[in-house]
Order: sequence, then structure tokens, then C-alpha cells
Amino acid sequence: MRADDPPLIESPEVDRFHRVTFRLEAPQAEKVDLRGIQRTLIKLTKDKNGVWSVTVGPLAPGIYGYSFIVDGEAMLDPENPRMKPERSPETSLLEVTSDNPLPFQWQDVPHGTIRLHDYRSKPLERLRRLRVYTPPGYDANPTKHYPVLYLFHGTGDTEATWTEFGRAHMILDNLLAEGKAQPMLVVMPDGHADLDDEEGIGRRNLEEFENDLLQSVVPYVDKNYRTRPDADHRAVCGLSMGGIQSLFTGLRHPELFAWIGGMSAWVPDVDSCCATTLNDASVAKSRRLLWLQIGSDDPYLPQYKEFEVAMERHHVKRDFHITEGAHTWPVWRGYLSEFAPLLFH
Repeated sequence: MRADDPPLIESPEVDRFHRVTFRLEAPQAEKVDLRGIQRTLIKLTKDKNGVWSVTVGPLAPGIYGYSFIVDGEAMLDPENPRMKPERSPETSLLEVTSDNPLPFQWQDVPHGTIRLHDYRSKPLERLRRLRVYTPPGYDANPTKHYPVLYLFHGTGDTEATWTEFGRAHMILDNLLAEGKAQPMLVVMPDGHADLDDEEGIGRRNLEEFENDLLQSVVPYVDKNYRTRPDADHRAVCGLSMGGIQSLFTGLRHPELFAWIGGMSAWVPDVDSCCATTLNDASVAKSRRLLWLQIGSDDPYLPQYKEFEVAMERHHVKRDFHITEGAHTWPVWRGYLSEFAPLLFH
């Protein structure tokens, strides 16, 4: 590097006080903002070399997703190789650590394994992907069989988001190390079955995802892993779009799933799509848990309240709480930390 060369750009740069500096080389840009660190955009300023920067914080320990908004267009941080898995990636990943790790951060405990799979979906007639978490000791105990949690992501995300951004595997590792959860497999499929439905909450995507789950994913997992293949040892849960999917499929198929969770979710037109099982008294006896949580600042709270009215009308027993928080990943990581310990007892 010559003396007259511009300095290398580091972004994000975290100091020992948890202040973070973000930088972007964009000499032709007229305006650059930072999105994701707080609720409002943060303006960056440009230096004589065309490098935009801003320092924020100190930030609390946690995982942050952020983007640069350059002249109105969102983009990844080109200096940061870590990103949130999305169908159209535009969110870079920042982790702020401390001496006291949070429940979703790495701790010096036994760790499970994330296994990546491609499989051929029979109903969708195309190749799809899923991820499977196996708990510590899975390979060392070849005769032991495990219950399974099917865990679904939200709109625009992928089968990788729950591990890379949600840190589901670390949450489970830490819960297991503390003796707070049962050893289980966690299966994370791709929730976008109808590729024409960008939001993923239309009836067609719900039905196509359900078909793929029941006809391809569950059989694939039961064939390739040591599962306990019955309803008492299967759970479904998801966030946002994935929560709608878990409630939709879980309520419709009590013969397959006795444990159901929904994070920031509801079922559109639940009276028509789930009426048969909602009105079946025997279903209520076989269901082990219907667990629902949503934040008080979640924009989908009105839709959830309509769903709650329908649940009350059908006298459906459920564990329901409105918590603090909005429609965000810090809320959902906390929900998984609460939901997993309730399962398979």
C-alpha cells in the first residue's frame, strides 16, 4: 500500500464501549442513510475521499440487521460479509457481544449440528431446501429417537434465516445446557411455496406449503433421522408468515401435530379453513399445547385480535399473551426461548 493510497475502509467498526462506526465509499452519492439500527433513519456524512460515515451507540449487546439507503435505494454493506439470509438480500448483520452472552449468543456449552438438505418436493415438483438442527449427542447415541419441532420463517426470508439471524440452534444449545428443554430436532424448511405470492400469506401459499410439508418434508425427516413419528412428538411453530403457516397446518392436522405455536400470527378466515377441527371435541383432548404470543406494538395485533375472538367463539383452549415489543427479531428470539422449554413433556 502506497503512502498516498486512501485508507482501507472498515465497516462496521465496534469499539470497546460498543460504539459502532458504519462507513460506505460512495463518492457519487448525494445522500446516504443508515436503516435498521433504530426506528428512524440515521444520516451519514461524506468526507473529502467520498467515504460516508456515522458513529452510533453505545449499542446494547444483540444482533442487528442494517442497510444503507443510497439515494433512496437499499443496499448491503459491501465491507461486511455477514448478511441476513433473504430472498432478495439487502440486510447486513452486526453482532454486539459482551462478557455475559444473551440466550441466543454463543456460549461455551455442548453444541448441536446444523445439517443442510436438498430434497425433491413431490407436490411442488421442484427442488427445495431445508435445514435440520440435531442436538448435542445425536451422533453419539445411535439408538435414541427424538421429537421434532418444525420451525418456520417469515415473509422474504429463507430456510437459513432462523439459524443465521434468529440463532435458533444457539438458543436450543443454551437451553439444553441449562436443563430447560428436551433434546429435539428442529426442522426449518423454505416457507415460500407459491412463488407468485411475495407476502406468502395468501390461501394458495398456505395450502401449497402445507402439501409440501406433509407429503415431502415430514416423510423425508422421518426417513433420514431418528424421529418419534407421532403427533405427541411433533410440534409446529413460526413467526409472522411462518406463524400463520404453523397455525393453519397445526389446527387442520391434529393427527400429526399435538404442539402448536404462533409468533405474531393469526389464521385468516379461520372459521372456514379450520372449522372441522375447531368444532371437534376430540381434537381439544389430543392437543397438548396451543401457544400464541404477539407484541403490543405489532402492526398485526388487530388481525390477531379477530383471530382471538374466533378462538374464544369455538372455546379453544390456548396459552395466549400480548407481550412488550413489535414485529421484530429480538421479540421472536425471546419467544423461541420461551416456547421450546414447554415442548414434549
